Amino acid sequence: MGQVLHGSARTTAAVRRAIQDSQESLRALAKRHGINPKTVAKWRQRRSLNDRKTGPKEPRSTVLSVEEEAIIVAFRRHTLLALDDCLYALQATIPHLTRSSLHRCFQRHDISRLPEVEGDKPKRSKFRSYPIGYFHIDIAEVRTEQGRLYMFVAIDRTSKFAFVELHEKAKTATARDFLHRLIAAVPYKIHTVLTDNVLGWEAAAGNGQQVSLRRL
Repeated sequence: MGQVLHGSARTTAAVRRAIQDSQESLRALAKRHGINPKTVAKWRQRRSLNDRKTGPKEPRSTVLSVEEEAIIVAFRRHTLLALDDCLYALQATIPHLTRSSLHRCFQRHDISRLPEVEGDKPKRSKFRSYPIGYFHIDIAEVRTEQGRLYMFVAIDRTSKFAFVELHEKAKTATARDFLHRLIAAVPYKIHTVLTDNVLGWEAAAGNGQQVSLRRL
């Protein structure tokens, strides 16, 4: 099988092995093989004959910030929605998000495939049939380099319409304002909100709509 070398490589595996096995000076080896003494020094210090991977050691997006990636990862793991559903839900919060940048983010964090529904992986229970306007609201912690944040997320069980925001604190006023903005953003009537954390949901439920609050 042929050698797979970097496109700009000036040495072969045989030359690299000869350099590592030789006791000659760097200058003598450089002259012998017609390469730079720095190249000789590099291969003499290495134990492997293979080229190292190019690019950053820790791949990062040139489009998304660390905070935006944290939102994406938390949203995907929390909702287990498909790629296009995540894209539609997150574009309101991250306007410059594209399908390709979202997919690459999933790959970087090893979440491009949803967990299986059988075996030792967590099972995803199917929602019962509900009329449109039945929302499940939840809060999830998001850990970033800057510290801890809180992701507020609401998903319609029927239409899969999703609304998400990131906040520094999970206070009653934050929850109330989130529900106000959710009601304004949804293009149809919300009739039921299901949550296990009432916080300020009660104060916002009467914002021009008859919204029923239920605990999980």
